Amino acid sequence: MKKLWAEHRGFIVFFALMFCFRSAIADWSDVPSGSMKPTLLEGDRISINKMAYDLRIPFSHISLYKIADPARGDIVVFDSKAADKRLVKRVIGLPGDTVAMENNRLLINGQKVDYQPLLAGDQLELLPGKNHSLRVNSPSSRYANFDPVKVPADHYLMLGDNRDNSADSRVIGFVPRNELVGRSRGVVLSLDYDNYFLPRTERFFKELK
Repeated sequence: MKKLWAEHRGFIVFFALMFCFRSAIADWSDVPSGSMKPTLLEGDRISINKMAYDLRIPFSHISLYKIADPARGDIVVFDSKAADKRLVKRVIGLPGDTVAMENNRLLINGQKVDYQPLLAGDQLELLPGKNHSLRVNSPSSRYANFDPVKVPADHYLMLGDNRDNSADSRVIGFVPRNELVGRSRGVVLSLDYDNYFLPRTERFFKELK
């Protein structure tokens, strides 16, 4: 071990620091499904700011210092215990909010969210303080309605932008704050899974809304 350390300590220290950096400061994540279409596509690789909300002990979810709270409309990466995997969704309901959905139209704290039509049948959802694209396939989907629910303290209501094809808080429930990994605001690169994994260069370094 001493010989190994003496010969390769530079590489060992480099990789240790790199893993700590990716664990606690910044990382990237693949998008494996279409639950966030049209914002994110299968094959996108997104950046993750792991210090957006908390300074954490590397390789853990233990917070040393709270930096900020998630804002409505943030695209958040979290390790869901309920789903038993890492997910990417959008923050819709903040702690204390009352949220309902009627025919794929949100009501937040009793106020109806406005919607505007976009090209290709997509919509623009005008969340308070944040506008973003949305995909709705059928107003009669089993996901299209839920009764008013109040978001508990230290929890968030998350929804996918592809509303009829997203296993989000309508399936897994509210997301605890301590499951959050970080916030994403950009696509780093993108590969087209349906076209021989060729790069989608138009999506490289694309800012997310």
